[in-house]
Amino acid sequence: MSWFDCVELGPPIEVFQLTRQFTEDDFPQKVNLGVGAYRTDEGKPWVLPVVRTAEKALANDETLNKEYLPVLGLETFSAASSRMLLGADSAAIAENRAFGVQTLSGTGALRVGAEFLARHLDKTVFYFSKPTWENHRLVFLNAGFKEAREYRYWHPESRALDIEGLLEDLRNAPEGAVVILHACAHNPTGCDPSHEQWAQIADVVKQKRLFPFFDSAYQGFASGDLDKDAWAVRFFVERGFEIFCAQSYAKNFGLYNERTGNLTVVSSNLANVAAAKSQLTLTIRGMYSNPPSHGARIVAHVLNNKELFEQWRGNIKTMSSRIIEMRKRLREALEALGTPGSWNHITDQIGMFSYTGLNEAQSLHMVQKHHVYMLKSGRISMCGLTPTNVGYVAQSIHETLTTVPAKY
Repeated sequence: MSWFDCVELGPPIEVFQLTRQFTEDDFPQKVNLGVGAYRTDEGKPWVLPVVRTAEKALANDETLNKEYLPVLGLETFSAASSRMLLGADSAAIAENRAFGVQTLSGTGALRVGAEFLARHLDKTVFYFSKPTWENHRLVFLNAGFKEAREYRYWHPESRALDIEGLLEDLRNAPEGAVVILHACAHNPTGCDPSHEQWAQIADVVKQKRLFPFFDSAYQGFASGDLDKDAWAVRFFVERGFEIFCAQSYAKNFGLYNERTGNLTVVSSNLANVAAAKSQLTLTIRGMYSNPPSHGARIVAHVLNNKELFEQWRGNIKTMSSRIIEMRKRLREALEALGTPGSWNHITDQIGMFSYTGLNEAQSLHMVQKHHVYMLKSGRISMCGLTPTNVGYVAQSIHETLTTVPAKY
């Protein structure tokens, strides 16, 4: 008899299972549209040139060592991260009501923030968009929340934001519930609220006294403009909201496996900052003790150096521009083929992912017949498209919608 006899086999994580299937596939025209990582026009991973430059400088800095960081992380990193998010002229920063905490990428920021809210603010109910990044639910429940609820977001018929459904669901939320909001480049739909719609959302959040927890995984990566991609977060802070915001440097710095992230905390009262920091310190101490330094030092080196910062902005413009170009080419190819349905949503959406509108049966057909690996929800990663495969992907979508018809 084993202690582990009672452990049941857990379900596979779809995106990692897809990647494994793709790797094992020997079909010459196979395409991986599942993985959420940037690829070049040649379909290769890209280490940002500015990251290479920073790593060389850090390797040659004899003053650096491998000692532990403070529990809340590298201060030069977290301060620069919060400043990049909120803006250099942010009143919250000037009044010392905002601070950052280095975390294990954006996922770690979500987990630390969620555990703090559950443990110290007695939060039990959280809302996430339908659909959302599949890890939101798991992270918050594992952090101590008791009830997960959805708010409507994607409208399948119009392939756009269901703003009325979203607002109605938040109006029906219990006072004090936590609501997860995507700062930009909504994952998985690529569909963001307009400025006017963000104002409507803020009105309901204020009316119902909900706690906004932003997830910012794509600042700069979405549009190529750091300020534009941070607009929603800054708008809420300027409106006087207290917020948490999880920041990830996986996409916009390409530091996927360095697990470099930040939790920005904005309070309305300076007097509460010290206590919040002390409890976040204890939360992290009991979770992973303190964070790794390498990725944080790279980001801090770049964000605090004017020349390198400008070079980085050029790098993220390169990535965002390539994705925008692939959106344009895919739409043009689908429309040239006369593919059933309208395809303006491909270019209306923004960021790494696109909700194509394909249903589960059609998405599975794409994988099984055409070796185009995509999630069952119809989500594709635009990074997997290249000038050499976009035509094949468009033809595959066209054949699929013709062979496996559905109400589109």
